[in-house]
Amino acid sequence: MKYYYLEPEVSGGFGDNIIIDPSVHPPLISRLHFEFDGWLGDSMVASFPCFLVTEDVKAVILKGSFSGVTFDDVEVTTSELFDEMQPDQKLPPFVWLKANGDAGRDDFGIAEDLRLVVSERVLDALKPFGISNALIEPFEGS
Repeated sequence: MKYYYLEPEVSGGFGDNIIIDPSVHPPLISRLHFEFDGWLGDSMVASFPCFLVTEDVKAVILKGSFSGVTFDDVEVTTSELFDEMQPDQKLPPFVWLKANGDAGRDDFGIAEDLRLVVSERVLDALKPFGISNALIEPFEGS
């Protein structure tokens, strides 16, 4: 099977209600608050080291029995910039996707350079939901 680096759209960053331990790298996050500054419509977004997917993508991932992934709750808010630039934009429900598999073996994993690696099966499942703003490159690691 082929594997790919998947670098999703960065639509914002951490909100005030995050619980984070920045003393380690990557930082450990026990409660995620994501604040959108804008949104181009992709079903997966990121702010290092976290990934969010829409609820409908979560359902597809669970139905497909993909390996190396779990989900958690996320608090989602919008910034003043978002409200000014996209006042009529409604965000779909998002969840926190936690990639915890082995890159190049599981469907979801984190490479040594801390980038997300996904299987071709994952890409095929995500594309119908929209990942057109993501950077996708072949993963050559083992």
